[in-house]
Amino acid sequence: MSVNPWAGEVAVVIDGERHVARLTLGALAELEAAVQAGSLIDLVERFEAGRFSARDVLAVLLAGLRGGGWPGTAADLGRAEVDGGPVAAARVAAQLLARAFALPEEAGCGASTGPG
Repeated sequence: MSVNPWAGEVAVVIDGERHVARLTLGALAELEAAVQAGSLIDLVERFEAGRFSARDVLAVLLAGLRGGGWPGTAADLGRAEVDGGPVAAARVAAQLLARAFALPEEAGCGASTGPG
């Protein structure tokens, strides 16, 4: 199972099984509903400043996994073993957010904004 970073995909190993996570529009809507305080931009800013919580990491991972087709629940993910532990889980969550909100030229997708 390959990962396409240009499509916002990030690999994560849960309970020894590799999954592809990505924040689709539906996954972002789910994430927005799950965020306790503020907007998705507030969430991104918390990650950028290193002020995120374990609940933030869990919410982002769950939304990304669901966007990648994983049928599990928050309770399933809460009991699961993420390869690399909490630090790796936070890294995956940060990558998901960064890839979901990067402009095409920032993501290196080769998109052009002007003539050329």
